[in-house]
Order: sequence, then C-alpha cells, then structure tokens
Amino acid sequence: MPGFELFGKEEKDAINEVLDNGGVLLKHGFDQKRKGMFKVSEFEKEFAKKFNVKFSHAVSSGTAALHCALVGLNVKPGDEVITQSHTFVATVEAILLAGATSVITEVDKSLNMDPEDLERKITSKTKVIIPVHMAGVPAKMDEIMAIAKRNNLKVLEDSAQLLGGTYKGKYLGTISDVGIFSFDYAKALTTGEGGMITTNDEEIYRKAREFSDHGHEQNPNFPRGEDTRRIWGTTYRMMELQGALGIAQFKKLDFILERQKENKKRIKEGIKNVSGIEFREIPDEEGDTGDTLIFFLENREKASKFAKLLSEQGLGTKNLPDAINWHFAGTWSHIFQDVSLWPKSEELLRRAIALPIMVKMEDEQINKIIKTVREISEKI
Repeated sequence: MPGFELFGKEEKDAINEVLDNGGVLLKHGFDQKRKGMFKVSEFEKEFAKKFNVKFSHAVSSGTAALHCALVGLNVKPGDEVITQSHTFVATVEAILLAGATSVITEVDKSLNMDPEDLERKITSKTKVIIPVHMAGVPAKMDEIMAIAKRNNLKVLEDSAQLLGGTYKGKYLGTISDVGIFSFDYAKALTTGEGGMITTNDEEIYRKAREFSDHGHEQNPNFPRGEDTRRIWGTTYRMMELQGALGIAQFKKLDFILERQKENKKRIKEGIKNVSGIEFREIPDEEGDTGDTLIFFLENREKASKFAKLLSEQGLGTKNLPDAINWHFAGTWSHIFQDVSLWPKSEELLRRAIALPIMVKMEDEQINKIIKTVREISEKI
C-alpha cells in the first residue's frame, strides 16, 4: 500500500507505448489503427494466469466490479445480499445498484465477517454472501464457504483491499464463486481507478462482461457494430491507458507484498510487548498482505486520544479512526434507518488504531513509529 509509491519509468513507457502506437484508448474496436495493441485484454490474461482462474474481466472501478459481479450472479430486486458492517460504503452501494436489499453482519476481532452472525442473518430471501477482506487480512473463508454450501448460497469475495493475499494457500478472490479487486489510487496496484472480476464460472463471467459493455456479447461472428446482445447494461469499461498501467504495476506486485510484509513484521515485533494494546486477530498469518497493522486499545476514549497523539507526532492512521464514517455501516444513516444494529462491531472499531504500512519505509520511519507507539502507550 500503495502502488503509486513505485511509479517510475515503467509506467511512463507503458502509457507512451499506447499513445505512440495509434493512441486508441478504448478496449474494443479501431483494429487497424491500434496496431495489434490490446492492453486491457493483455492485463486480464496476465491477471488470470497469476491467480490461476479461468476468467478475469477488467472494469472502471472496484465498485463497478462489485455491481457487475452481482449481475453475473443474477441478483435481482427482492433478493437479500449479506455483507459485513466494516467495509467501504461501495460494497453496500453495489448491492443497492443491483436492486437488492443489504443485510449486514457484525464483525469479530479479525474485523471481518463474523461467521456466527452470518448464519443468524440468513433468510429465505438470501441469495449471495459478500465477505470483505479488510485492510489486508483474509476473512474466515472455510467457515463462510461451509455456511454458504449448507444454505445453497453464492459467495462473492470483496478483495478490494487484499490483492495478492491468500487463505490456506489459495489466492483470495478465487476461493468463492466470484471475486473482485480494486486498483484505485491508494491500492497496492493502482491504475488510478479500476477494478477486476475473477471467476471460474463462464456464465458469471460472460454476464458480468456483457453488463459492463452495454450488453455486447463480443460475438466473434459479427463486427462490433452488429454485435449480438441478450441483456442491457452500462459502461464500466477499463480504458487502454489503465490497462497499460496495470501491466506495468503488476510486474511489481510480488516486490510490493514482500516489502509490506517485512515492514509490518518489524513494526509489530517492535511493539508486541507494549501494555494496553491487543493486536487484531488474523485468521491466516501467511495470507496477510501486510497492508495495515491494527491493534485495539482498552476503550474508545483511549483510542481517540492515541490517534490524536499520533497525529501530533506527524503519524497518521488508515481508516480507523480517521475515516471510520466511510467504513462502518453504523454511521450510514443515509442508507439504513437504524444504525444501532451492530454494537459488537462498533465497540471493536471505535477502539481500533490502524497504522498504514508503506512499501518505501526507511529504517528511520519504522523506528519512529515503534518509538512513538511505545511512548504514547505509556502516557495513556
């Protein structure tokens, strides 16, 4: 977190390659002018190969990926889709865009979906479960997938914040029926804005792809202007410049993950014996991408004071607590009539501190974070 730290010659060359070879920015069409260059399609193929899935489809944002995936799963008005209280608001917005009803679970100390509460929230109208792998840590996928199987439900993994993470050796976003990723400016891999859908189900893939492209089936027997269609859709296409950026950034992903994990480990080791803090539960340590280091204070008052003292030392937090209002359903009164339904989640989130982990952290910065956390802990 985030890929923009590594912007360099590779990204500039990738963009210039598109502009210098016909300058076609659309994913489709203008075949003669584009000189055989299809960057978005190339990005999709590399993504599918890396994560060992049959199908990857690039779109304009992570939110678009969620919306398209829900369409691919045939979610319709009257259906219920279950997701968790701790997520970015986009997860719920996509459910609303699909015309379905959002049902929200509590989170546990992993700050991801609480499987016990998930089971309680299932009704005869439930169609899809969306676990969200928040801040680089995988959800408890074994339990969630088992619950889904018992109830004959589909699962959509929201992996917007966990590109390259794994759970028991399997890449997240590929364990369930369909997964999505985000490439916005603050993500580990960035194309400015952008998203990806992954699945091994051809019908989910085709329907999601068609919806993102005004219903185009991309029928090989017809030119694009005479293409066939079976559903209506909208425009969620990724453009060629984003595809070119994605390819350049994708080559750096393993390095990004390696450095994040290393930096997080060093900071965590440096503060593990600090009294008064409790680390977030991590269901699979090996699968953690190192995006964020989260710990709990005794109560929300101490957490608020802790964050304030961090800020005074020039150190920020990541979403908790600085942007909790965009990442907790209990603050979304513009969506839900009753925002007091998730007391367990609120208690955990309000006393959480999230430290962002960067790729280019120097020794001096890491040592400052460790020293500052220890000093603040002694004060409060």
